[in-house]
Amino acid sequence: MPAAVVMVVVLAIFALGYRYYSAYLAKRVYALDPAYVTPAHTQRDGIDFVPTNKHIVFSHHFISVAGAAPIVGPAVAVFWGWGPALLWVVLGTVFAAGVHDFGALAVSVRHKAKSIGTLAGEVISARSRVLFLLILFFLLTMVNAVFAVVIGNLLDGNPKAVLPVLVTIPMAIALGQLVYRRRTAALLPSIICLVVVYAFIPLGIAVPVSLEPVAAAVGMSAQTLWVVLIFVYAFFASRLPVWLLLQPRDYVNQLQMVLALAVIFVGVVVGWDTIVAPVVNDVPAGSPPWFPLLFVTIACGAVSGFHSLVASGTTAKQLDKETDARYVGYLASSGEGALALCSILACTAGVVATAGQWDELYVDFGTASDGAVGNFVDGVAGFAGNLGVPLTVGAVFASIVVISFAATSLDTGVRLQRYIIQEIAEITGLRPLARNLTAATAMAVLIPLGLALIPGNFAFGTLWQLFGTTNQLTAGLALSVIAVWVTKNRRNPLAVLVPLVFLVVMTSWALIVNLQDFIASGEPMQMFLLAPLDLAIFVLAIWLIVEAAIALRRAFAHRGDPADSGAAAEEAAGTDEAQ
Repeated sequence: MPAAVVMVVVLAIFALGYRYYSAYLAKRVYALDPAYVTPAHTQRDGIDFVPTNKHIVFSHHFISVAGAAPIVGPAVAVFWGWGPALLWVVLGTVFAAGVHDFGALAVSVRHKAKSIGTLAGEVISARSRVLFLLILFFLLTMVNAVFAVVIGNLLDGNPKAVLPVLVTIPMAIALGQLVYRRRTAALLPSIICLVVVYAFIPLGIAVPVSLEPVAAAVGMSAQTLWVVLIFVYAFFASRLPVWLLLQPRDYVNQLQMVLALAVIFVGVVVGWDTIVAPVVNDVPAGSPPWFPLLFVTIACGAVSGFHSLVASGTTAKQLDKETDARYVGYLASSGEGALALCSILACTAGVVATAGQWDELYVDFGTASDGAVGNFVDGVAGFAGNLGVPLTVGAVFASIVVISFAATSLDTGVRLQRYIIQEIAEITGLRPLARNLTAATAMAVLIPLGLALIPGNFAFGTLWQLFGTTNQLTAGLALSVIAVWVTKNRRNPLAVLVPLVFLVVMTSWALIVNLQDFIASGEPMQMFLLAPLDLAIFVLAIWLIVEAAIALRRAFAHRGDPADSGAAAEEAAGTDEAQ
């Protein structure tokens, strides 16, 4: 199958989904009102609440959610065949991710841009807030551990990319100073920064940086030392003002995203590469079952609960008009689906391998997991090679892209984890921790660092499955909040309920499968760490699902109650202050 044909068909489906299905959601389900005054205006403070052009909001939102996960998940999942992986990316993007991301943004805007955890307490029940926060704590712990390992593996395995990656930090800080202090437009300086970063590629190739000597001296592997240094960096980076490092690096990453997608899409067409992987792979006996694990292995790129944190945490505070939620929420999820498509094509066609060679890359699930990011990097290098770029340069370019996206996700994840820790501490009465920024940040760093340092193929072969399950579970729980809100406001919740039920069933099933595997493994780390963690997440999830079901039943019961219509209308219209 020519990769270009698959690419065109999938992109056309995404375009049709945005044109027609998102329009239906905007009009019939979320009932967007162009006259509604958003929190960016009613709570404007010039810091967090700032009315912003929808194109700029889209860019920030897209880069915040499009980290390394839509690359890693599909790169692992093609082990079961590119057909099931691509089908889940397409259907998940159009009918689950778009509904989830769009809905989380719309509901948050109607509730003073409150976070999805707080909304669970208001829309479902007071207990739901605590339950949701605990699940988010587990999710962010695993997100940060996995992304740190991704970055560490790439820096250790691609020493030629180290210098270009490191130079992005001072360049981003300089860009942040320029934009913030002088109120300069970010586009031209961002382009200059990206040019400087890529200008360091030849130097990085000539002077590769390896931590092997230092790591040997301190008695650890180079990959482990990189992970430690990455978390040290994350501790300080997450303490810096967002305008100083995080936001300006997002400006640069926006351009990297556009350039990477262009290289892949154009390279696919020019090279007319053929997909060499099987549509459905005949996996070895004893391999993990693709049903239900495929649906949690590919989380970001199909549907991701992490997006509801970003949509309700920061994006909702910047939305100029409520109608912009369709463009920002639904289209950004389609963009992440396109990135997942690129990962599938890179790992099944761009590797420029015969079918036999592909089999060697995906000989078993452990090999597929361990080599997933490397396969993507080699695949992108192959597509870039179709455009005349040397394979070495293409590999460094792809490594920079993945590391940059993963680093942005890690920075955001550590910040969000700190917020979650402080909020849990405030609720439980641990006010010294809630108010101590250093202590909360240290917890947000040290806990995932402990997971990341577990030896072997732990991060991808084991932890990724639990991370994906928790991420998809969070998406299902966010959809439950959206479903209750939609039902309370007397609109048809079917578009929300279908992906909600599917995700709840798949994630609950996957949690049970993982729990059985952890117990049966006989490995102490899985039996005494992951099995209890899995069980705790499962219990919290079931409890929250029951709370949501009760709230949903109550909302359906009140749909026909005339006395309840005033409250529903008031909620749909927003607060008096917003009007």
